[in-house]
Amino acid sequence: MGSGFLQTSKGEVWISRLIHGGGEGSLDRLLTSVSSGLSPRKRTTSQCKSEPPLLRTSKRTIYTAGRPPWYNEHGTQSKEAFVIGLCGGSASGKTTVARKIIEALDVPWVVLLSMDSFYKVLTHEQQVTAASNDYNFDHPDAFDFGLLAHTLRKLKLGKSVKIPVYDFTTHGRQKDWKTVYGASVIIFEGIMAFADKELLQLLDMKIFVETDSDIRLVRRLQRDITERGRDIDGVIKQYNKFVKPAFEQYIEPTMRLADIVVPRGGGNMVAIDLIVQHVHSQLEERKLRWDMAALASAHQAQPLPQTLSVLESTPQVRGMHTIIRNKETSRDEFIFYSKRLMRLLIERALSFLPSESHIVQTPQGEDYEGRTFHGKRITGVSILRAGETMEPALRAVCKDVRIGKILIQTNQDTGEPELHYLRLPKDIGEDHVILMDCTVSTGAAAMMAVRVLLDHDVQEDKILLVSLLMAEMGVHSVAYAFPQVQIITTAVDKKVNDLFHIIPGIGNFGDRYFGTDAPPEWSDEEMDEPSY
Repeated sequence: MGSGFLQTSKGEVWISRLIHGGGEGSLDRLLTSVSSGLSPRKRTTSQCKSEPPLLRTSKRTIYTAGRPPWYNEHGTQSKEAFVIGLCGGSASGKTTVARKIIEALDVPWVVLLSMDSFYKVLTHEQQVTAASNDYNFDHPDAFDFGLLAHTLRKLKLGKSVKIPVYDFTTHGRQKDWKTVYGASVIIFEGIMAFADKELLQLLDMKIFVETDSDIRLVRRLQRDITERGRDIDGVIKQYNKFVKPAFEQYIEPTMRLADIVVPRGGGNMVAIDLIVQHVHSQLEERKLRWDMAALASAHQAQPLPQTLSVLESTPQVRGMHTIIRNKETSRDEFIFYSKRLMRLLIERALSFLPSESHIVQTPQGEDYEGRTFHGKRITGVSILRAGETMEPALRAVCKDVRIGKILIQTNQDTGEPELHYLRLPKDIGEDHVILMDCTVSTGAAAMMAVRVLLDHDVQEDKILLVSLLMAEMGVHSVAYAFPQVQIITTAVDKKVNDLFHIIPGIGNFGDRYFGTDAPPEWSDEEMDEPSY
């Protein structure tokens, strides 16, 4: 379909080749080189690091750093993510449009990828030029399109990537990069989002946000004066000398490549609704959901991973399992023997923490060579509600341990977990984390919890997943997705039933522990404690 203009009673939308329209032609990186000339941006770091990975709307909490890497029975993702490219001039409202789309889509998993993270590292000479406001950060040569295309391609395949965090003070990349995963929908935004042929081929929908130049100038004035301490004359001079020419030469010409042009940015709900309808139809066609049944059958007869540690099945451990698995066991006995197992399990988990030699002097005046924890801190994170019951055991053996909480429940329509509540201690990225959940069936909740920790900068090899009882399917799922996470449990059962409950299992741990009754054929969405 050719370009056109849709006028409605509520607003207007430019439609170009909507929506399954033609290609981009032979672009060959599209843009020609010109002399440099834009002053550097004053934001300290790229948005990848500074913005939280959560977006709370009136309907749900949306995770904006992707989702755990779900795999099919062959260990791959059979469907690619849907990638939306958002282009437009500086201060045109691209981020607002992105957030409006995300809220209207009402999907739990999305990736927001900004071009600001992919500026090139400047040489010494270029840094000198930038310090005198003579380096052009809005020229295509300022961006690392090679790394950007490689990153977006991996995200589209559902793979995890490392995103650079650009420091606008040093004009270099910080040492620690941000880990992001693929998602059902990826929104990629930037002033040069359409300026590279390879990137264009990865975009399933191209949206250009068109905003009047006077409005963009007013927004820049407000931002630069209030947030960056500049005077009005300097802002106007910069806009006329650098920003406006760059838009006219590089950004505005790419509007012809867009499938949809959105006038007035985030206020144009007609355009937003049109975009959302198309994305929903594409997601339905692609059916991006986790096939748990296929995963369950695929793990049969596979050896358990080396990262799994199962508590030795001594007569005592076996006896406690006999009691807590017995449906006739009273609640008092269930709690008592569960607590005993939890204490043993936590003690076992602590043996996997790093330690170093430490010499102390005994009261007899003799040296004793022992061991001490070699790390910053130990933090416990419980997956609510059942995981919370393991906190007393951790506190009993780890003095002054910090505790975080995550509530995850499974969407019965998609079979995927959704994040409902999150409270983590400050600077958890420096800690060794003991992740606690009483039962792990499919591994969906545990995988999401691990991903939440990773997105808060916890290193994968510093995470210990601790569970009283696990199914083989859950063990394999977690180990396949996160091969550096240590898994510790008291027992592993071989099967899950059609409702993905562990067989022979332990029942609904939360109900038995807290004394609440589960209805017949209970589901995780209806209960506080998800066993996925």
